[in-house]
Amino acid sequence: MEHVLIIGGGVGGALAHDLALRGFRVTLVEKGELLSGTTGRHHGLLHSGARYVLHDIVAARECWEENQILRRIAPQAIEPNGGLFVALDEEDLAWRERFLEGCLAAGIPAREISVGQALALVPALNPEVKAAVRVPDAVMDAWRLALPFFATARANGAVIRPFCEVQALVMNGRAVTGARIIDHRTGGSEAIGADLVVNAAGPWAGRIAALAGVRVPVQPAPGVMVSVAGRLTHMVVNRLHPAGEGDIIVPQRRLSILGTTAWLADDPDRVAAPAEHVRRLFAQCARLLPAVRTLPPHAVWSASRPLLLSGQSRDPFAISRTFDCFDHARRDHVEGLVTLIGGKATTMRAMAEKSADLICRKIGRDIAGRTRETVLLPYRRYWP
Repeated sequence: MEHVLIIGGGVGGALAHDLALRGFRVTLVEKGELLSGTTGRHHGLLHSGARYVLHDIVAARECWEENQILRRIAPQAIEPNGGLFVALDEEDLAWRERFLEGCLAAGIPAREISVGQALALVPALNPEVKAAVRVPDAVMDAWRLALPFFATARANGAVIRPFCEVQALVMNGRAVTGARIIDHRTGGSEAIGADLVVNAAGPWAGRIAALAGVRVPVQPAPGVMVSVAGRLTHMVVNRLHPAGEGDIIVPQRRLSILGTTAWLADDPDRVAAPAEHVRRLFAQCARLLPAVRTLPPHAVWSASRPLLLSGQSRDPFAISRTFDCFDHARRDHVEGLVTLIGGKATTMRAMAEKSADLICRKIGRDIAGRTRETVLLPYRRYWP
């Protein structure tokens, strides 16, 4: 069976799982620890899709479908606590009907509830809210959702190699035949041959593609998140308007995550967490839950979203959160390379399925995917 080399230890884990189930020989390399990039550094929302219904209906439908699948295949990693979208002012109220219509169009079960019911569900909620809508959001642990994909892939024969950084792609004319890596644990360098290389490096995907002389439409878009100690809410709380800055609070274990800011960057390795962004998150999230303003930061971090550019917008909140995969033989006349970009943690399984389907078509094999029904192993099974 063909050997597939996957570059990237984030969403690449879901692809390794899918391909291993289909019988491929799989090797995955990651330059650092698994999930040390974007996939392990998000705020932990398992999207219902409602966050995108006002401006990105495709991503909304993708999220709702995957929300339901992940609840079945990885229940141990998910807290099915639901979410609220609340209107704080008349401007928010003006979005209510479009929001409910968008949820209906995307198939997302949304139900308007009274302000009294919302306050009973989330007592810390701003008592001045004007309206509330309940949606099937959930919370996931960034590592405990993704690691089961790696655990199951490894159990099915995939070779997972963290701390192995790609330094070059091995080329035979206009064909990619593998990659040269350095193992940071040993300092050794080696070439790994493959029948197909998949570039799943997230915001670093542009760098990997450039090693083969091609460009991909990926835009790193960093954002800052802040955690505060204590669960101020047991439900996800969103502001009822098009997704923007400082308009979501996600309960995560014994913390509350304030999210998020966004800007566009050229280099995902040169990203900070500006103090001004932290101040804005506190100010804006305190409008949702007033108790926020009394708390100090517990932790501050940033991560770069690998946005898929499909238009001219330079607004990081307006760029779609959908995903795509490219066969560079068809796109750039470079054989042996596939790139997967865009998406989010909620859609990692779907991203992997679409890429694996493309790979099967490319090599002329009719092998159906099985990840929609295959229950993942517990994350602890990753370690022997």
